[in-house]
Amino acid sequence: MRHFIRSASVMALFSSTSVLAQGTSAEETRDSIVVTAARTILPANALPLTIEVIDQETLNQQVAIGGSVVDAISTLTPSFSPTRQKLSGAGETLRGRSPLYAINGIPQTAPLRDGARDGFTVDPFFIDRVELIYGSNALQGIGGTGGIVNQVTVAPPKKDGIAGRMLAQGNTDTGFRGDGIGGKVAGLIGWRNGRWDATVGAAYEKRGAFYDGHGNRVGTDLTQGETQDSRSWSLFGRFGYALSDSARVDLTISRFELKGEGDYIAANGDYKVDRPTTSVRGAPPGDPAKSRTESAALTLTDSNLWGGNFIAQLFLNRSRDTYGGEIAPIATFQDASLAPIGTLFDQSQNRSRKYGGKISYERAVPGFEALTATLGFDALYDLTEQRLIATNRSWVPPTDYRSLAPFAQVNLALFDEKLRLAGGVRHEDVQIAIDDYRTLASYGGFAVSGGTPGFSDTLFNGGAILEPWDGIRAYASYAEGYTVPDVGRIARAVGRAGVDMDDYVNIRPIVSNNREVGVELKRGPLNASAAYFWSTSKEGALLVQTAIGAPFEIQRQRVEIQGLELNLSTRMPLPGLTLSTGYAHLIGRTDGSDNGVDVVDRDLDGANISPDRLNIAANYVNGPLTARVQTQFFLSRQFEREPGIYNPLYRFDGYNVTDISMRYQTSFGAVTLAAQNIFDRFYIDYYSQTVRPNDNAHYFAGRGRNFTLSWDYRF
Repeated sequence: MRHFIRSASVMALFSSTSVLAQGTSAEETRDSIVVTAARTILPANALPLTIEVIDQETLNQQVAIGGSVVDAISTLTPSFSPTRQKLSGAGETLRGRSPLYAINGIPQTAPLRDGARDGFTVDPFFIDRVELIYGSNALQGIGGTGGIVNQVTVAPPKKDGIAGRMLAQGNTDTGFRGDGIGGKVAGLIGWRNGRWDATVGAAYEKRGAFYDGHGNRVGTDLTQGETQDSRSWSLFGRFGYALSDSARVDLTISRFELKGEGDYIAANGDYKVDRPTTSVRGAPPGDPAKSRTESAALTLTDSNLWGGNFIAQLFLNRSRDTYGGEIAPIATFQDASLAPIGTLFDQSQNRSRKYGGKISYERAVPGFEALTATLGFDALYDLTEQRLIATNRSWVPPTDYRSLAPFAQVNLALFDEKLRLAGGVRHEDVQIAIDDYRTLASYGGFAVSGGTPGFSDTLFNGGAILEPWDGIRAYASYAEGYTVPDVGRIARAVGRAGVDMDDYVNIRPIVSNNREVGVELKRGPLNASAAYFWSTSKEGALLVQTAIGAPFEIQRQRVEIQGLELNLSTRMPLPGLTLSTGYAHLIGRTDGSDNGVDVVDRDLDGANISPDRLNIAANYVNGPLTARVQTQFFLSRQFEREPGIYNPLYRFDGYNVTDISMRYQTSFGAVTLAAQNIFDRFYIDYYSQTVRPNDNAHYFAGRGRNFTLSWDYRF
């Protein structure tokens, strides 16, 4: 606690002497924005939550710099992990826990076997805004133990006629090398005629090889997959009909595929001399890693049904994630009955199909309009399997998941809305079905009895919001989040005989408890906030690598996380200039001792918690010109791997990266020039330093300086 007070004091001093801020238009109008991920039409300031909205202009600016929605979120959110700049998001966390990625409220994560590709399921060209809800909660059902990242797709045209958008951009490393050049073209056209509207679009992107700050190619992760040296295709469609002035029905469909080109193989580095893994020309074995997601949603909304707001949604989501094969995990796939040990090649593919529905109704209680109530019901079904596609074996057996969840929320406004009390309850009824199966030979080839384990839990949330004067708000809240551990990882790694899935302790659900207090000040040119949170889970699920080159598996341990988040922005006397800062301090502890004592006794590692971070930025808008300079300082950290013992190998040295963006609006479109890592800083990424520090095949450097030039035309 003293450490938190000391950190807060330092930041308070910093804030009083330096005024720096993010300054996005979404932040400036946040209280009037309806955040659909919160399952309510009440504005954000009526909820006891930390909520941020990244609007389309800010998102486009950040995507031009970093290339993806995940990069944008990580850059703007201090308590989000630094991205791995890979296709896999394993180890990327929000407030020390996994976020739930959703598109229009549709969960992208497979609950039974998290393939860590859920940040790449739609092209950012089709995203209107990103809604961030921080901390564990059950607003969207399963997942969301770290928060919710909801990507809201583009809206239909507002008036009759045709509207559209075209984008063309090129990207290159600082040396303008041929294999480091990439580009993107995308188009979107919308039509409205009376009650009918339709919006369709397509996007294609080719990404070149990445180069680090020393001018060497960034290493290739053949197994988990890469965004570098890849191609992606995306299709989007939204078709709507207005049933009345308040009701409409929408059909939204999308398809996204990202596939590696397979032009490189990894060349080992040497962690002892800080030489990173690089990439050299070569043909990797098997099929290159790729990811494909297809989704469809039919949504009915009525903003004035019997005086309330009604939403009903049916959805289908399918994903097929292929992982590469390489030398490191081959021992896992070896089977002497198929080929001599050391000669069998294989690679895995995660196949998931989920469908479900959501329904909710919200309105002020008749005769007591100060009380707003929401009733709803969610259903989710998922079938997931992980196969070894070269030998047609099942690594993770086909597993069914079914969740049925009624919920209710209330929000009471008192004293002319100066005080609000909010609360809710959600009951999760879950059943998992697994057939009998046998583990791979490398795990012992054990026969495992399947079953249909079921779980149910009632989750609560509550909070109070005090806003005595306009623009000054304080809140306190308690919320429970619910998820299941990665059942696929657990099932495939059963290492003993006689296991029956009906009573296997490791697949019990995870319930995380999040407590939070926060204050916000929005008066005149000043926008400041501070939030302190602490969350616990008695049986958390941690990613642990048991040996170099081995796949990560799940261990169930008690987890306690606490954190402090500070943000400050101000509009300066110079018209159009906004300065900002953001700071996050996180502490994560777990019980890593198998001694029967439920006490946290060591630090969470880099696969499960992010480093402390300080963001500073300057944003300038003057007529057609928009410019931004931003720096992220990732602060050094040591990890207590054993009680009282800090292993010098598992440490984070820290680094900082500065980006710039300049945009000029012309009569024929907006031209943007953006540069990531403008000072060409060389660094080893956070994940490599803290999770695999002595794995020379996965000792990756971060991306060096690169430029993006874009032309964006709207009509």
